[in-house]
Amino acid sequence: HVQLVESGGGSVQTGGSLRLSCTASPSMQYGWCMGWFRQAPGNMREGIARIEGDGSGTTTYADSVSGRFTMSRDNAESTIYLQIDSLKPDDTAMYYCAARTDSDFRYWGRGTQVTVS
Repeated sequence: HVQLVESGGGSVQTGGSLRLSCTASPSMQYGWCMGWFRQAPGNMREGIARIEGDGSGTTTYADSVSGRFTMSRDNAESTIYLQIDSLKPDDTAMYYCAARTDSDFRYWGRGTQVTVS
């Protein structure tokens, strides 16, 4: 059974930065696509970034975060990261990581809260 644990959330002012982490246990497999999602109160969950597991490191971002968010992965540490810069109040949400092991994002973390004021 895979567990994902997010960390790094917090309360920041507009324009600030945070670095979110998500560690998989017992391990993150090389071939998994990993994703970051967020959900604000009253809103649907939004996929904001993903990084492919094919060795290319290809990342894809939602328009709402492109240019401000940067996703990376460290397979040796079974960890993915989300560097979030130029934060806006609209970025306030619970941020989740997920692992796509086949056709769907099957494993999810419990989330880390980001609040921008």
